[in-house]
Amino acid sequence: MEMKLTIKRVPTVLSNYQEEGGGGCGRNCLGDCCLPASKLPLYAFKADPKKPAQDDELPTEFFLNSLLLAQISELYQMFPLRNKNETSSLVTLKHKWEDRVARGLFRYDVTACETKVIPGELGFVAQLNEGRHLKKRPTEFRVDRVLQPFDSAKFNFTKVGQEEVLFRFEKGGGGSSYFLENAPSTEGDHAPSVVAINVSPIEYGHVLLIPRVLDRLPQQIDPESFLLALHMAAEAASPYFRLGYNSLGAFATINHLHFQAYYLSVPFPVEKAPTKKIPLAKCALNSGVKVSKLTNFPVRGLVFERGNTLKDLADVVTNACIWLQENNVPFNVLISDSGRRIFVFPQCYAEKQALGEVSQDLLDTQVNPAVWEISGHIVLKRRTDFEEASEASAWRLLAEVSLSEERFEEVKACIFEATGLTESDEEEESSESPYASSSSVPRASSHMSEGCLVLQAFVEERGHVAVLGTGEVDAQSLNPRHSRREEVDAQMACWLPASTHPNPGPQPVPVDAVWMLDLHPNPGPHGT
Repeated sequence: MEMKLTIKRVPTVLSNYQEEGGGGCGRNCLGDCCLPASKLPLYAFKADPKKPAQDDELPTEFFLNSLLLAQISELYQMFPLRNKNETSSLVTLKHKWEDRVARGLFRYDVTACETKVIPGELGFVAQLNEGRHLKKRPTEFRVDRVLQPFDSAKFNFTKVGQEEVLFRFEKGGGGSSYFLENAPSTEGDHAPSVVAINVSPIEYGHVLLIPRVLDRLPQQIDPESFLLALHMAAEAASPYFRLGYNSLGAFATINHLHFQAYYLSVPFPVEKAPTKKIPLAKCALNSGVKVSKLTNFPVRGLVFERGNTLKDLADVVTNACIWLQENNVPFNVLISDSGRRIFVFPQCYAEKQALGEVSQDLLDTQVNPAVWEISGHIVLKRRTDFEEASEASAWRLLAEVSLSEERFEEVKACIFEATGLTESDEEEESSESPYASSSSVPRASSHMSEGCLVLQAFVEERGHVAVLGTGEVDAQSLNPRHSRREEVDAQMACWLPASTHPNPGPQPVPVDAVWMLDLHPNPGPHGT
């Protein structure tokens, strides 16, 4: 009889319908009964992200700031449009994610979760999130089969209510991205891809990308779906908006294809980690993809970047993932740098856990090291673990995730063969991360969508200078409670045209310091 490796863990609740039995017919779900007749909002992305913007192109900040996080509309109301031809949809667009907050669709207020940067070279980010697992019973999961058939009897995303969906995300027919507030579903064989909220968010703007939801795809990477995820990262156009993927056996709990994504305005530790470039033979350079391996990081992994086109990069990484899943190697993927940099982590933590090879004190933390934890954003469930968190404790946990050096090199060789890459005889080159020169204390996360870049765009485009009054920010804290809407007026002395700003009085804040302001109102408690 075949031995099955299983672990018991508390499943993450991604949807409010996850614990309900049966189908969703009659309640406006994402199944065949309701979705074909729906008129969900549609974001249609252009095929080539590198193509120059057209005259009618949506602003680059539209996808992230207006559609997902929905704050640019507030800024457009605060400042007059210099060009009357600029899109007015930014003013009238519904606040997608915030609207779901107001409707109480989330299980807890993630903005109230304590978050801190752990002192140390890599700057691991720790969050105390006691509401993510309460009142949940552990469920048994099989961890020795990365590929498992789709089971319609279990929860899947066709049972999600449409109120949890923000918009459809699909390739458009032209050279520009566009947005439609109400778009009838297309007829025929086309199954829509949707972006839905994660009702148990790790961070602000936490969403799920569900490719071709009606096709009921199991949790496994395929070329079309992975390219879709890269397009989402490219449309967000922010280094602080990342997508992640967990395979079965690597802490995915729902066997229905999905990616996760959220916004965090600090570099992830893995993004700051040094890498060693793997020299490739000339015959392997046609795609333009560069490959490196992580060094001085607790989890061994490969880094894929560049590529002549987004599809070239997607194809190489997809082939790597296909080899991993077909050969039963659990793995996690982080899509970083607006889709230009991708980390692939083969891992073995769940297998070790099933075999009784993980120490009890690590198990007691109830940390499930999936893509976000591996990347350095660690969600802790107990206050004692949060208060005592250190770089050493984070390193110890993540080191258990990693393959051994010998096993990693074996897997790397197989991945290279599967992707058509060939190492050259040149010596490997070490390189620094793009974030290597960052301050040891990252910027605070304001829960405002890339505040410095958003406001910088307005400074550059409208000639205004942000001026900050009194108010302090704890640089170690990523939850600046002082900067709520009711306090903004007291903190902001004025907004004046740069050419007329007086010398006396409050001094202009450098644009790269405006991240301290949060123009979001305090949503208050919501969910249960």
